[in-house]
Amino acid sequence: MNKNNNNTTVVTSTEWKGYIRHDFIFASREGLVVFPKKAAKCRPWVWRSEFFDAFAQADMALLEQGWAIAYYKLNDMYGCPAAVELMNGFYTYVRSTYELAAKAALFGFSRGGLYAFNYAGSYPNHVMLMYLDAPVLDIRSWPGGKGVGNGAQAEWSQCLSVYGITEEESDKFQDSPLDRIENVLQANIPILIVAGDADEVVPFHENAAILEERYRQRGGAIMMIVKPGIGHHPHSLENPQPILDWMHMYYELYCR
Repeated sequence: MNKNNNNTTVVTSTEWKGYIRHDFIFASREGLVVFPKKAAKCRPWVWRSEFFDAFAQADMALLEQGWAIAYYKLNDMYGCPAAVELMNGFYTYVRSTYELAAKAALFGFSRGGLYAFNYAGSYPNHVMLMYLDAPVLDIRSWPGGKGVGNGAQAEWSQCLSVYGITEEESDKFQDSPLDRIENVLQANIPILIVAGDADEVVPFHENAAILEERYRQRGGAIMMIVKPGIGHHPHSLENPQPILDWMHMYYELYCR
């Protein structure tokens, strides 16, 4: 165990599923980067904003194709402003340390949608594209349970605390991803959504469907893959090829 000049503790360097993985602590939070055996041109990387290695069909396929995978554990912060600033510190650290591409492909699964979208809204120049999977895009929908879903009471209390708002103030809260579309739109960040239309945990019509409609109406590049009759799980696609095809289209534009 040692510390680098950024006071970031390098915990371990191991082999993970046949790839080199670095785990470290950055700003008192767990982070990691998994490296491809040979980096693709422009050294692209996937930044999984939550649930590393869960339903990772697309992540693993990209790793095999030369993309790195990064993760920073902020699961108890719900994409709040403090989380976004921690994310930006992590971005700066991994970019400078590992010489990754200037723009990351952000993967926002479930509550990870809050992190991915809010980061893109604050630092759009750091984002190549977003793949959002059954994403939370309004804290009132989840964990708040203010719509048709049940929400999650313990997580809602935690969410209110990190955002610094009360239950009463949450009714007029306007800093969820669905309220922050303009910055992402102006930066021309393409978005892919994969979601089940029978999701009872993160209701589809309170989250993904609203983003798709608003982004498309404003001229944004957005693709929706709807899984009929599917709930919150399983995430992603059993065959991730449609996800890969969509990503490679924008990666080639970025790296030409």
